Amino acid sequence: MRVNINLLWVLAAFFALADVVYSLWSFGTYGRLEWVGTLGIGLVAVLSVFIAFYLNRSFHAQGGPLPEDRLDASIDDGDPELGHFSPWSWWPLILASAATLGFLGIAVGMWIFAIGFALFIVAIVGWVYEYYRGYFAR
Repeated sequence: MRVNINLLWVLAAFFALADVVYSLWSFGTYGRLEWVGTLGIGLVAVLSVFIAFYLNRSFHAQGGPLPEDRLDASIDDGDPELGHFSPWSWWPLILASAATLGFLGIAVGMWIFAIGFALFIVAIVGWVYEYYRGYFAR
């Protein structure tokens, strides 16, 4: 993670310098400041600073290097339990279909959006309560 932090600080400095050079160049060429490029490159520098700062704070708060950063770590050190996922569940496919109908409804007609919203409610309830009924009830 330390390499990523340093890389993002270098990128932030590079884009800040590129923003200054771009601003001066556009002012020298056109006699005025070109705002779109100046703000765009400047905001990329600001975003790099945000991400580098966040990663730096996270690195210091975690209490040491991650297993991925250590040279003596084994594969099992970085293999945490991520949660329980159902490999046989059809509800995510139905939920994706509902989202597709919802976005199609926004583009084409609100009556399709209503169908997608109703299907969304059914799919999200079915997915949440999948293990509370039927063969897999606990």
